[in-house]
Formats: sequence, C-alpha cells, structure tokens
Amino acid sequence: MGRRRQGEPPRYRLHKQSGQAVVSLPLGNGAYKDCLLGLYDTPQSRQEYARVLAEWEANGQSLPRQATAGNDITVSEVILAYWQHAETYYRHADGTQTSEAYNIKMALRQLRQLYGDTRAADFDGLALEAVRRQMILAGHCRNRINRDLPRIKRMFKWAASHKLVPLTVHQELTMVEGLRAGRSQARETAPVKAVALDTVDATLPHMTSQIAAMVRLQLCTGMRPGEVIVMRGIDLETSGTVWSYRPGSDRGTHGAHKTARRGQDRVIHIGPRGREILNPWLRRNLNEYLFQPKEARAAFNAERRRKRKTPMTPSQVKRQPKKAPKKHPGDRYTVSSYGHAIHAACDQAFPAPAPLARQDGETRKEWQARLTDDQRGELAAWQTAHSWAANQLRHAKATELRLKAGIDAARVVLGHRSPKTTEVSAEIDGNKAAEVMAKLG
Repeated sequence: MGRRRQGEPPRYRLHKQSGQAVVSLPLGNGAYKDCLLGLYDTPQSRQEYARVLAEWEANGQSLPRQATAGNDITVSEVILAYWQHAETYYRHADGTQTSEAYNIKMALRQLRQLYGDTRAADFDGLALEAVRRQMILAGHCRNRINRDLPRIKRMFKWAASHKLVPLTVHQELTMVEGLRAGRSQARETAPVKAVALDTVDATLPHMTSQIAAMVRLQLCTGMRPGEVIVMRGIDLETSGTVWSYRPGSDRGTHGAHKTARRGQDRVIHIGPRGREILNPWLRRNLNEYLFQPKEARAAFNAERRRKRKTPMTPSQVKRQPKKAPKKHPGDRYTVSSYGHAIHAACDQAFPAPAPLARQDGETRKEWQARLTDDQRGELAAWQTAHSWAANQLRHAKATELRLKAGIDAARVVLGHRSPKTTEVSAEIDGNKAAEVMAKLG
C-alpha cells in the first residue's frame, strides 16, 4: 500500500488476494483497517467506497467504535467521544464556546461517576433514574435536574446515530420523565424576580464605570447580559432619535446573539436615556468592544497610584511587570465576569454583620479560617439575600414594559417569539388587580 499524503482521503485500491476493491481506513498509531467493497472496478464497489468514506468523514475521520471494539464500549468512552463533538459544535459565530458546553460537562459528571465503567449498551432507564437520584442527593435543584437529564439523553441519541450504542438504549431513556414540582425530593428554587431599583441604585457607586454603564443600559433597554457585553460601534445604527443595535451584525446573517442559531434576527432599540449612557463609550475604531475590562483595570491602578501617600522607591520604579501573567484583563467582559463584578459590588454595598464580615487588615485566607462551618452557612445565606444578578435587570424592564405598554409591546422589545416567555420574565402587578376589584368586586 502506497503512503497516503496528508489531507488526502484513503484510496480505492485492488485487494490482490481476493480480487475485490478495498479501502484502508486509519485507526491511529500507524494502524489501519481494511474494508472490502466488492468486485474491483464495478459501479457497486465504487458506490460502496463512497458510502464508507462518507461515514468515515462524518465520524470525524475515524471508524465508529462499534467497528473497532465490538459492543464493549463503555459509558466513559461514549462521554469522551461526545465531548469531542460538543467542544466544536456548541460555539458562537465568533468561534468562542457557548455556556452549553460547560453545562454538558457538569451534567455528565454524575453519569461518569456512577456508570463510567458500565457497558454503554447496558445503560437503561433504571440507570438513568439512579443518576437522577444521585443528582438529588448532591443537592441539585429540580429545575437543574430537569435541564441535565435531556442533555444525557441527547448524548445517547448522538451515540446511537454514530452506531456507538444500540438504538434501543436511547429509545428506553426517552421514557424517563422529568421531575414535577412537589412530586419529588429535589430542592425547589424560587423563580427569578425583578430587582428593585433602590437596590440597584445602592449598588452602582461600588461598581467600575464600565460595569455601572452596562447595568444602567440593561435597565433602559432590557437586553440580555450576553448582548450588552459584546456591544461594538459597528453593530450600532446611530441615525435618528432611536438607535438600533444588532448584536454581532457582521458575524453571520443573524448575528451572534442567543437565538441566532434558530434563525431569529435580534434588533435592540435604544432611546434617549440609552443614547446618553452610550455616548461616552463610543470609539473611533468601530470593531472595538465598548466596555473593556483592561481599561477598568488601568483606571483602578491609576487611582490607586493617585491615592498613594508615600512616594515610590527607585526599586519599585524600575520593577518590570510580569512578562506572562497567568490572568490579565481582556478586551471584553464575559457573562461570568460581569456577574462576578455585580456580586462583588453587592458585597460592598450590603456588608455582612459582624462577626461574619471581613475585618480591616484581615486577609481573605485568615477570614475564611476564622469562620466556623455554621458562620460560613450564615454568610452564604446573607450574600444570597443581599445580592442580585444581571438577568434580574431584564426582568425589571419586562415588568415595567408590561405595566405601562402591555404584554405585546414587552414581547417585541425583549425579542421573545412567544408571549408565554414574556409572562415568565414580566411579573404581574398585584396592585392593578386590587384597584380593579375595589371598583368591580
């Protein structure tokens, strides 16, 4: 067999011993598997060659495990194969990974711990119920479990389509239903509520100017956290009294927003208050992100130097910065870093009472070592009760729009396809019902 050039598909050849056509598919580490295709140089063997090659390409230029390892593939091997697919599949239009890839990794953790060494063909509905039970014992809430179970089912569906497991495995898993409210031992969580404007106002002074601007802009427009962090001048249409913003307008037909993969366009309209917030952040380079963490870090360092009471020593002046720091601010925030910045501001705006609070001059390590297990639980409960998330800003705008303009207007502004989605985001005003019943009840 001649050496195959890099990038060249496996060749259609004559198998001299049998007179049949053959194609040698690489298995890795210099090994190959010969697939006989039928009588050499016939239309049937050429067609079989095209089919085998197409399946090999569709499987990432490798043979299905079923062809190389019989039916002994384990659940861990299925997870590994699926993860390689998920890493490349769940990506934004700009090539960055979506949060779904991380969610899949977390969902498969309990599965791997319980059934990693089990034959994938033996995994059934009872096994999935055992995984669900383990999620409950781990303290996962019902909503999270009901989101993670379909991810596991989706993995086995993918495995069945790639002939890693029998189709009956996926069919049996579809019979396992999600948990219903009040019908399981899973922890229930409260629905996301709109954040009070007084709470936001108390937190804003403890934020950097970039984070504060993004928070105020979300309150004005109702956009998602993932949409505000990627704002660029090139995505803005600034003619007219109302500006329009199309997230990632140059990254595909429908941009890089949350619902782009469903073929939905997303246009965010920005009124006078939003324009006033955005004006100081507009840049000459239209491709730059408007809100940049590296600028926030530079401003923080400059302010710290300005407040310095003692002059810098010659050795400090000559000190060179680290050549390759492990972590440095980037050109834009992530949803995670944006959320962490909001929570940090909440901790400053609403400090925990003594002795839970961190004392002056106390390092974080000393603070954590001082607290008992019960105090750590009390501190976590305090921080949860006195903090809010970026998504709650969207809920606050949804409630305002529903109250003042109606649910249809709220649906259009928020970019929802269904009024049911808007009803989840927008809270019903109980005062309205009381006013109506005072007159008619």
